[in-house]
Amino acid sequence: MIDVLKSTWEEFTAPGAPFSWSTMEVRGIPMRVFDNAPPNMRVVWEASAVHGDKPYIVFEDEVHTYGEIHARVRSLAHHLRDRFGIAGGDRVAVSMRNYPEWVVSYWAITSLGAAIVGMNAWWTSAEMKYGLEDSRPKVLIVDDERLKTVTPVLDEIREGGDLHVITVRSNADLPADAARWSDVVKPDEAPDTLPEASIEPDDDICIFYTSGTTGFPKGAQLTHRGSVHNVMHLGFANALASAGAAKIDAANGVETEKAAEADPAVMVPTPLFHVTACNCVLHPVTAVGAKIVLMHKWDPGRALELIERERVASFTGVPTMARELLTHPNWETTDTSTLAALGGGGAALQPDLVEKIDKAKGAVKPSTGYGLTETHGVATAVGNVFFSAKPTSAGPILPTFEAKLVDDDGNEVPPGSIGQLCVKGPAVIKGYLNRPEATAEAIRDGWFNTGDIVRIDDDGFVHIVDRAKDMVLRGGENVYCSEVEAAIYQHPDVAEAAVFGVPDERLGEEVAVAIVQREGGTLDETELAAHLGPLLARHKQPKKVWFLNEKLPRNANGKFLKRELRERLAPSE
Repeated sequence: MIDVLKSTWEEFTAPGAPFSWSTMEVRGIPMRVFDNAPPNMRVVWEASAVHGDKPYIVFEDEVHTYGEIHARVRSLAHHLRDRFGIAGGDRVAVSMRNYPEWVVSYWAITSLGAAIVGMNAWWTSAEMKYGLEDSRPKVLIVDDERLKTVTPVLDEIREGGDLHVITVRSNADLPADAARWSDVVKPDEAPDTLPEASIEPDDDICIFYTSGTTGFPKGAQLTHRGSVHNVMHLGFANALASAGAAKIDAANGVETEKAAEADPAVMVPTPLFHVTACNCVLHPVTAVGAKIVLMHKWDPGRALELIERERVASFTGVPTMARELLTHPNWETTDTSTLAALGGGGAALQPDLVEKIDKAKGAVKPSTGYGLTETHGVATAVGNVFFSAKPTSAGPILPTFEAKLVDDDGNEVPPGSIGQLCVKGPAVIKGYLNRPEATAEAIRDGWFNTGDIVRIDDDGFVHIVDRAKDMVLRGGENVYCSEVEAAIYQHPDVAEAAVFGVPDERLGEEVAVAIVQREGGTLDETELAAHLGPLLARHKQPKKVWFLNEKLPRNANGKFLKRELRERLAPSE
């Protein structure tokens, strides 16, 4: 099976093929670059105008066509240029829910050659103040909830320079020098073309703040070139999985399974201010003229309603969301016949979840990808039967990335060993805004150290062992949290589980877990120990167990906040 994948890979990347690549210098470093890559994302956006009356954005009960969104983008772009002089090198911040206005703002800002500062919508006033003072945008486009958050610190922020405000879906009193969206975006009066702009491939397209575990977040500088290559990597991965699976079916005399016919639609419940939703869904959806389905907030029951109503073909979230869909009482009675891919990223899909997706009703297949903000999205990807064949993997390294594994001292480790994954390629970020030392530490000679502990098997598939900072060091033994979580999730009563280290006087750290049970679950510590006994060595089994009645805390992208759990459940003395 993997041989089929490899031969298809070679066909797709051969000279003259759609995904052929060559080596060229990018920011002074030799890198692999796709031969057919567009020069910037404005070209991708302008090309989507051909889809006209096709639905582009569904937000709850709202439907907006490509033509409608293009008119709004042109209107906003001209306003930003004419009113505020926004052009290449400038920044405009956006802070709101996944409203259609987020998408309009994104394309208007980036088509001018300016960079969007995608602000975390969960930030407090102090965090918004930090992000705005760090990135120094000329304009802030903000919804009602975020307007209330930023207002108390707005005057302090403006002491460092002008910051004009445009409010979205807000009836609140306007701060000084602010305007409402409806007074700014007038699609019926929009010019027929975007303002002219000169955009180089390595110009900033976006500043996304990374969610570090300590200290202030860092503003990652994403580029047009990196975003283009991420789109092409996703297209490559999808085409590879489909073509490879079709070859296997043909060889076995089996007709390839297909979901019911539908206009392509992708649901993304994660925030657009992260690369998962923006770079890995919004970008490719736009590039192929598909439909993106957005939600006001995550709710698995509502998601199932929208999947049925909008004939969704692909769901891209975090593993927790996929699990909640499959275990929801309405899963079996909802028409999910169009759903062909269920997966996402942000964390590894546990092997039991891969199996559950693979065995789910209909033609749905599991898929996943591994990546970071610093890689513009995916660095690996795998789907269809190839993921089912290697359910503990995150897929192979994608074509224009090079990879190596290193130890704590930065020395390359032998093949087959576990090490920290380093990647090089055009989709590695330019650096961290205003952080030259942090940039130099993370990216050396073009190689970005992800900090993730992995192994690469003989077929080139990456297996995520754990985050370097999400590892418990117990009495000198490394315990990888994801391995323990995967074993715990095999118990049918477990709905959510987060494993982390807590201080221990004798061992340095001890393994701990917070568990939320399914309704009616009767799991206790004794039964958990009996369940894990055959699955894990004794030193890997949790010695501290908390059963919680409420959902585990998550960040805006759906990842469990283990540091918050540790501080609440096992505060340091």
